[in-house]
Amino acid sequence: MSKKEKIEICHCNIIHNDIVEEVRKLLPGNDVCINLAEFYKAFADQTRLKILKALLHSEMCVCDLTAALGMTQSAISHQLRILKNMKLVKYRKAGKVIYYSLDDNHIKDIFKAGFDHINE
Repeated sequence: MSKKEKIEICHCNIIHNDIVEEVRKLLPGNDVCINLAEFYKAFADQTRLKILKALLHSEMCVCDLTAALGMTQSAISHQLRILKNMKLVKYRKAGKVIYYSLDDNHIKDIFKAGFDHINE
């Protein structure tokens, strides 16, 4: 910031007390904010985003995800564990094969909305 630019500072106290009180009532508690921040951190990794994008298209096993993403099975498994813990993906067993998919429609909607926003 150059010396010519001035930062505007509010020199008053509360102007709209009714709005301030309404907003205070709507603010989530610290625990909710921490959980939400952790939830969004799961989207902050390139590999996890690729896994989620793949699972948005189709249910897949680790072997197929490994082939599609060109990564090691260990790397994919590690990221899937994080996504499972964050309740972003779920799995089902069919014999010896474990298939992964997005946990629910909320995850699909959030993920699609993010891509839609970026691609505008």
